[in-house]
Amino acid sequence: MARLWSSRPAPLLAKPVVEPAAAPIPGALAAPRAPWGVSALLLATSDALAARFGAVAVRGELSGLVRAASGHCYFTLKDAGGAGGVLRCAMFRRAASLLDFQPADGQQVDVRGRLGVYEARGELQLVVESMQRVGAGSLYEEFLRLRARLQGLGLFDSARKRPISAFPRAVGVVTSLGAAALRDVLTTLQRRAPHLHVVLYPSPVQGVEAPAALVAALQEAGRRAEVDTLLLVRGGGALEDLWAFNDERVVRAVAACPLPVVCGVGHETDITLCDLAADLRAPTPTAAAELAAPLRDEALALLQARQAALQRATQRALQQQAQRVDTLGLRLGQPGRVLWGQAERLNALQQRLRQALLQRQARQALEPGQRAQRMAQAVRQQLSRALLRLDAAEQRLHALNPARVLQRGYAWVEGEDGRPVVSVHALQPGQAVHAVWADGRAGLQVQTVEPLLPSA
Repeated sequence: MARLWSSRPAPLLAKPVVEPAAAPIPGALAAPRAPWGVSALLLATSDALAARFGAVAVRGELSGLVRAASGHCYFTLKDAGGAGGVLRCAMFRRAASLLDFQPADGQQVDVRGRLGVYEARGELQLVVESMQRVGAGSLYEEFLRLRARLQGLGLFDSARKRPISAFPRAVGVVTSLGAAALRDVLTTLQRRAPHLHVVLYPSPVQGVEAPAALVAALQEAGRRAEVDTLLLVRGGGALEDLWAFNDERVVRAVAACPLPVVCGVGHETDITLCDLAADLRAPTPTAAAELAAPLRDEALALLQARQAALQRATQRALQQQAQRVDTLGLRLGQPGRVLWGQAERLNALQQRLRQALLQRQARQALEPGQRAQRMAQAVRQQLSRALLRLDAAEQRLHALNPARVLQRGYAWVEGEDGRPVVSVHALQPGQAVHAVWADGRAGLQVQTVEPLLPSA
């Protein structure tokens, strides 16, 4: 239970004084005690609590905070460790308007107020007159630590979020069979898109077995891959009631799901880690159904508008083609003009062809004489070049003639076979040779042979 501090010391409890009962009268019946009325008993209990405790100060963790339209706040207090019971509290508009902070589930606060009994339900209630924030509750602190760690791992990055199908063929729902959120989702889908196929993947959404069951349902939906969008929904509640959607296993399963996930857990002010990991967050289960399924009437209106636009475009194209056909028909309506134009063109081409033939015949008549002249000129040029080459060869031949060398006073030696002796090594002493000059020859006999020594 939340800890109670009284603003005044509790009175000492004295032992009740037991008066001796009067001696019964023999044969007489005891007078029965009149029973309490329910309202009277509750009023007496409330008076006794007010007299016993008066104003009290309580420290605890906020849970299930609801701010009514009237400005009143209703919530429960629980111990920070999560053990023990809860204390229902009400804070009326006047006191709530004096708060210097925005209370939220999970916050640890000190409140002061008066204990009493809410007669409409017969429940113990603390009417809070003031509230001061002490710090975040243990469950809320765990929520903040887990959110920071998973955010560091990139599970909440907007870059990994996928778009939701605009016109899904089937929608999956992960929630409890008995949840009011399921009824809200089905009612909304039936109203917006009655043609849509809905597949339910049941799972508890609260309690110790909820995280594992939610993970299994998400994995089953991803494995079957029979829907285009998956809704993860649950109604509102306190932070501990929604804690299954802050479980790390469930958050990782949402991030790893191959299907686009729309998370609608709690009320608009409730934020869970699954909301941050999902591809799209909806403030309520009903809003999740609205985001997942387009309104059938709007889709039909869009189709009708596009059909009308397509019809207008088709009509414009047909009208343009009809105008083109009319234009071509008008041109074909005067074939004489078209034929006259073609005849004029043919006459012009005929004139050009006749002139071209005459010019070619004239060129061909001149070509034999011109070709003969060009041929004679080419023969003369080739003959001149040949004579020049012959003279040059004759000059080289005369320059290489040995007789011309002998005319300059030289002589050569030849053997008896008439071949010239070109080396001294071909001679031997006593050998007969001939010396040949330009004007005659003489027989000789070799006396000695003296080869020249090679130079160093």
